[in-house]
Amino acid sequence: MAVVITGIGLITALGADTETCWTGMKQGRSALGPVEAVDTEGLSTRVGGEAPYKDRPGVDRCLGLATAAAGEAVDAARLAAAGYDPDRVGVVVGSSLGTIRTMERWHRQYLTQGLRKADVRLLTGYALHSVADAVAAATGLTGPRTLLSNACAAGAVAIGYGLELLRADEADAVLVGGVDPLAGLSFHGFNSLGALDREPCSPYSRSGGLTLGEGAGFLVLERAPGAARRGAPAIAELAGYGLSTDAHHQTAPDPGGRGALRAMKAALRDAGVAAADVDYINGHGTGTPANDSVEPRAIAALFKPAPPVSSTKSMVGHTLGAAGAVEAACCALAIRDQMLPPTVHTEKGASPSGLDIVAEQARPATVDVAVSNSFAFGGNNAALVLRTPGSGRGRGASAEPAEAPQDVVITGIAGIAGSAVTHDALVRALVDGEPVYRDTVDVPEYGPRTVGRVDRAALTRGINPAALRKMDPTGALAAGAVAELHRRHGRPPRHVADETGLIFATGLIPGTPVESFHRGVVLHGASGANPKHFPNTVVNAAVGHVAILHRFRGVTATVCSGGTSALGALHYAYRLIRRGAARRITVVMADDCPEILVAGHVKIPGFLSAGDVRPYAGGGTVLSSGAVAVQLESAAQARESGTPALGRVAGFGLASDLSGIAGLRGDGRAWSRSLTQAMRAASVTPDDIDLVAAAALGRPAVDDAEAGALTLAGLSGTAVTAVKSVVGETQGSAGGFGLVAALEAMGSGRIAATAGTGHAPGAVPGLVPSSGAVAPVAHAVVSSFAYGASHVAMVVSRCAP
Repeated sequence: MAVVITGIGLITALGADTETCWTGMKQGRSALGPVEAVDTEGLSTRVGGEAPYKDRPGVDRCLGLATAAAGEAVDAARLAAAGYDPDRVGVVVGSSLGTIRTMERWHRQYLTQGLRKADVRLLTGYALHSVADAVAAATGLTGPRTLLSNACAAGAVAIGYGLELLRADEADAVLVGGVDPLAGLSFHGFNSLGALDREPCSPYSRSGGLTLGEGAGFLVLERAPGAARRGAPAIAELAGYGLSTDAHHQTAPDPGGRGALRAMKAALRDAGVAAADVDYINGHGTGTPANDSVEPRAIAALFKPAPPVSSTKSMVGHTLGAAGAVEAACCALAIRDQMLPPTVHTEKGASPSGLDIVAEQARPATVDVAVSNSFAFGGNNAALVLRTPGSGRGRGASAEPAEAPQDVVITGIAGIAGSAVTHDALVRALVDGEPVYRDTVDVPEYGPRTVGRVDRAALTRGINPAALRKMDPTGALAAGAVAELHRRHGRPPRHVADETGLIFATGLIPGTPVESFHRGVVLHGASGANPKHFPNTVVNAAVGHVAILHRFRGVTATVCSGGTSALGALHYAYRLIRRGAARRITVVMADDCPEILVAGHVKIPGFLSAGDVRPYAGGGTVLSSGAVAVQLESAAQARESGTPALGRVAGFGLASDLSGIAGLRGDGRAWSRSLTQAMRAASVTPDDIDLVAAAALGRPAVDDAEAGALTLAGLSGTAVTAVKSVVGETQGSAGGFGLVAALEAMGSGRIAATAGTGHAPGAVPGLVPSSGAVAPVAHAVVSSFAYGASHVAMVVSRCAP
């Protein structure tokens, strides 16, 4: 069943709406010039692509760009009149920087004025996923919600995930897109790498470097029959997509272009389209020497002859996480108008690569099938295929799969947290109810606070020391969890690793490298920008390190959605394996606990505990670092390799409400929807569930909402274990520790204890006491939430003998 685009919203340096932007592109007009939104003193250039957007008081620029473009897309699609249940309309956003401008402002206050004078209100939307929450609140959509952050490929990956939701009938429509603002971090970062062109960029031609831009692109996706029933014109069909990992270098592409080639091949295969059917490619085309040599090489290897290739970045700049979505919109409009947008600033007009780069002037052409490429730091590659709605070429991405859906099983798991630096130690702590958070951080002006810290020195086993030195703490945690996974379950041989996918989950931006890099800029200006720190400031840096270590070259994505990240990443992997797009995916979830994170939360009344975490009893929580690695495979693959399954992934539920940025409604209704949906997807009833791994963390605003959700979902009498009482609040990896507890209970009958239950008598009837419990568990629910009120629940079941 075809999936079509029925609405587009754009804001770029060329204009504040879709038609203005597209008209400028058809005219070959460059909007690159001196920027005012960022202080460029001391940098090699002032040139950028600044959007004609006026900041609103109290609204972060990223949020303003996102809501403006998203609103235009929703209005253009006439979504409000579509009759879809808002609970069945998803929001999926790609972003690399998010609200970094506001975070830079808070961090500057912190460094120059001290923590007490730093305005805590600036932290309300500090989480990257607040962008998705803002878009949902502005559009009134309460279906599945997530944020993808694969650096410059984020917008394209977000579109791919939106397609997965529609294919799986987990949504009736999805608002997908990408957004990023101009910011000091990106300007100083790329400047420190020597990657910025002093003049407007010249992709595929002079290739003197990139030019940064800003903007947002959003698309409304829905199934073609639904659009036709309501008379909504289809602009283009989203026919397929492909993802891959280079496993080569953190910032440079594979010089052979093999990763880019694999992504394009996968996208064409997904769409059922031959290379000869492609009429146009909107290239990644950044203007850097590396991209402009590697991408043409990959294109030439696949397309014989190559179709016209142009870079719209030459007119609006590199919009980072927005680029994939902005350029997908350009492809859709090229199909609508049968017009190829040009590459400008080409000087001589011809490309050294020999490609037809549509130099300087737009060109009328037959455009039935178009490809959009997006490549990113960490060796992450994404390609999208769009085509004319109803076109006869290819079967379309959303055609019914040739094979029956694959059962998905868990064939390995390993976790580390706080003082538990091995999986065995973690399981002992969970079963015994012994907290692993016993470190302290001395917060300036506020004194010591309890935290959970993983000793970096303990992570050296199984990791190349030279590689470990290049990693930030989050990357080291992710690598440590995968090393522990391989220690327990075996390292895959080279040919298996080549096809293994890697999906990363993290709750927040990588705090340590971002803080270190920005500290240098604040204290010393452009000369203080350390190029060693910058590559690790992208959220997907950890996945790049792990891929290089283990030569994983399959599909990749990075989920950064706060506390739902772990289960969101597992859901994405599940969907890819279930429809046969991958056979084996390692899902890694990790979050660090840097001092800057603790400092930010110490000023929020009642957030941090003065002692231990006491779920459902109040008193606050304890921030902790941790990581979990999970091996997912198709059941057929596991049988073929003789790998025993620890459990079966039975179903997911995804829901949200309109609590707004950092909010969480106390009624638990959206939360209960996620639980109910997961059970329905797994074909089980509340009476079948033997255990709930809860998200409770000692804050009444969260714990009371979850208790209400359990009651509404019919799970109030089920055994409940609150693993955060042992591991602390590990942000994006939290759901992974719930899965560790669920699988241990299924395998051994030992149910993880809830530490501190003596403080919460009767709060949740089935709460497992601090002494733990022993009971058979056949089906378990893992519960998760994110501030901003998105919820993901997962049912895992014991495999049949």
